Amino acid sequence: MSSGGGGGFCNFYETWLEQLHHLVRQLTAAPRPPTTPDHHYDLDVLVGKVMSHYAEYYRVKSVAAERDTLSVFAAPWASALERSLHWIAGWRPTTVFHLVYSESSILFESHIIDILRGLRTGDLGDLSPSQFRRVSELQCDTVREENAITEEFSEWQDSASELVNARADLKEKIGRLVSVLRKADDLRLRTFQSVVDLLTPQQAAEFLIAAAELQFGVRGWGVNHDRLRGNH
Repeated sequence: MSSGGGGGFCNFYETWLEQLHHLVRQLTAAPRPPTTPDHHYDLDVLVGKVMSHYAEYYRVKSVAAERDTLSVFAAPWASALERSLHWIAGWRPTTVFHLVYSESSILFESHIIDILRGLRTGDLGDLSPSQFRRVSELQCDTVREENAITEEFSEWQDSASELVNARADLKEKIGRLVSVLRKADDLRLRTFQSVVDLLTPQQAAEFLIAAAELQFGVRGWGVNHDRLRGNH
């Protein structure tokens, strides 16, 4: 994909983001906590739709990276602020755990009187000891994988002198970069899905809403900053 292809992914991303806004509005409007079997089913279906939407993003991104790897790393569809936060052309997988702990802590504090009375809220502030243990185990596994991918990417960067001295096969080097990116994106999606899988439908909905709102917020700040600097 030449520069036109990069533009194609930019167009895809704008449409994809608009659809994510629509899905999040549906999640927000769904009854929480779900009080009937139909409510549980509807929430489950919505959570599945959101996760399929993220999977579609990574599928299309993988095709774009195959065609124009460097354009995907440059991420012309992202604001300068978003790019400054990137780890290998996307968000750092361990960010998921900071979000879970942060949302859980905020909700726990807001419901602490009810919890002390023995009432269950069923939300992210009401994670069970088993869920906390599984989140912690998953975090450790993700950190190990993240570090391994970071090391592989660092090795690729260290070999940049070979490109300058024309000692390397450019196609082979770019192929290695695509491989690193795919590993990073695979870890991002797997981590996201693994966290959703260990939550109840209500908790998963709250987590996905929080993750999307963080994404929308960072993008909004970044776009406004770029606009103020005359960076369109």
